[in-house]
Amino acid sequence: MTDRITRRRFNGSLLAGSAALIAAPAHAQAAWPNKPIRMIVPYTPGGFTDVTARLISQKLQERLGQTITIDNKPGANSIIGVDLIAKAPPDGYTMGIVIAAYAANTSLYPKLPYDPKKDLAAVSLIGISPLIAAVNNDAPFKTGKELIAYARANPGKVSFGSSGGGSAAHLTTEYLKALTNTFMVHIPYRGAAPALTDLMGGQIQLFFDAASGLLNPGKTGRVRLIGVASERRLPAAPELPTFIEQGIANFTGSTWAGMLAPAGMPKEIVKRVADEVARIVRMDDVKARLEGMGTIPVGGTPEEFETFLAAETAKWGAVIRNAKVTAE
Repeated sequence: MTDRITRRRFNGSLLAGSAALIAAPAHAQAAWPNKPIRMIVPYTPGGFTDVTARLISQKLQERLGQTITIDNKPGANSIIGVDLIAKAPPDGYTMGIVIAAYAANTSLYPKLPYDPKKDLAAVSLIGISPLIAAVNNDAPFKTGKELIAYARANPGKVSFGSSGGGSAAHLTTEYLKALTNTFMVHIPYRGAAPALTDLMGGQIQLFFDAASGLLNPGKTGRVRLIGVASERRLPAAPELPTFIEQGIANFTGSTWAGMLAPAGMPKEIVKRVADEVARIVRMDDVKARLEGMGTIPVGGTPEEFETFLAAETAKWGAVIRNAKVTAE
């Protein structure tokens, strides 16, 4: 009898131990996060994407109780960094922040090292930053309406810069050309800084960029700001009219920041991060910082971000095909 009871207890212990082993992965997942998180930024430090990533990550690590390390991986119009996100283990410990170039790359590059639909998961749209148009102080036009009138009367005499072929600045100006039936000459640069330098020097006449890069040069008189490519005026520059107000219907163009994860990351983790980002962008200090950069805070669900990405991919894909834009 004693032996029989002993055997039952032994077998029961084995079953309990096996159950504990089976439950271990679920428990580990439920305990997320229990180690530092890597946030990949496919651009150099100091720019719009990096500043936004650091602002959100600082608050996110406070709420999650784990360190979030920013890992800048620039190159190939964000493709290098995005590929690292796509190929990372989907365990919730690697994510990344991308901008509008991510949606354009699908049409710009005939073959990407990742499949945006299969290898990556939308997490949250952090914010949208409508682009502002700046012109050289000596340019023969002082408003968006005057720019279009001059470009129509002088085909090819207006040159516009961009931070690179296929960038948001480039595609937004191509969209403006298509809507207004104008011809302006594109001058690509390796980044926004040299384009802005040449704009101030008069080598180019027009340059679109995020408000974070143009508000200060505009307010200090180094360039003239002539319009914002959005439906509404920006809180950071309420005196600056939209192009729509100036008679160019439907003209909008922006960069934006959004968070991605490797496909297959547990849905509960994706939802947790999205919920936290939505709370973070509504914090008074974060909201003020984003709006001061010319960014409209969004937040929202993974499903909403996925829908937004599909619309951006379709919009800029059409612009790329119409203007015959190719990757440089």
